[in-house]
Amino acid sequence: MPFLRRIELDRTRLGDGEARVRDYPFDIPAIRRLDRLAFDADVTFFVGANGSGKSTLLEAIGVSCGFSIVGGRDLVIAKEKDDTSLADLLRLSWTPKVSGGFFFRAETFDTFADYIDELAKDPFVGTSAYAPYEGRSLHERSHGQGFLTFFRNRLGRKGLYLLDEPESALSPQNQLALMRILWEQASAGQAQFIVATHSPILMAYPNARILQFDEEGIAPVAYEDTEHYRLTKDFLNNRERYFRMLFSEDEEAD
Repeated sequence: MPFLRRIELDRTRLGDGEARVRDYPFDIPAIRRLDRLAFDADVTFFVGANGSGKSTLLEAIGVSCGFSIVGGRDLVIAKEKDDTSLADLLRLSWTPKVSGGFFFRAETFDTFADYIDELAKDPFVGTSAYAPYEGRSLHERSHGQGFLTFFRNRLGRKGLYLLDEPESALSPQNQLALMRILWEQASAGQAQFIVATHSPILMAYPNARILQFDEEGIAPVAYEDTEHYRLTKDFLNNRERYFRMLFSEDEEAD
């Protein structure tokens, strides 16, 4: 059973709605149309094109939970472009409320790993900073191995886990390994996952709920109806046709 059951946008605090919707992040159609979103599965995927708002909403949920916007829970570094105005308007409903979990952000994973290295230099912390990561720096692995090490060793506590494009450094085989990790934790009743992804492998997770972000808003979509599945399948079955379209020298200049 999911811990986070619902989020709502408190429009009474939006102020001048007409003016606000012209500003980021309310100029994103999926965010502008958001009122209430229910979570009824242990694993939920946010899918959509680049710029559709899925990472924006995931970050806002993370901030509302007290998670660092860079990643993890206690890290307080933020990027200049980050905007928490959406989080200020979100209301989260829990059954039950959990305090465990973290926000994983692929885009700033190196910043997180740097933070752990700096923490290890603190004389009061030392190498114990590496204890959750098999005793050594996350930088002492390939990017993908660092991701998997993080997932394998930080998902043991009961909580809500928000993952933003976790597949970005993972091979297809390791995406399957991540899927196994999600299943182990969710099956044990230890974790709820909300994942923003472009991976047709991950979003095939059994019984997951897939929410499509587009110009019409946010709505459930079947796996086989996602653009990611349809395009990937069609490309694999008809790659020569795609090559003819992509690499034709007969196309007229715009």
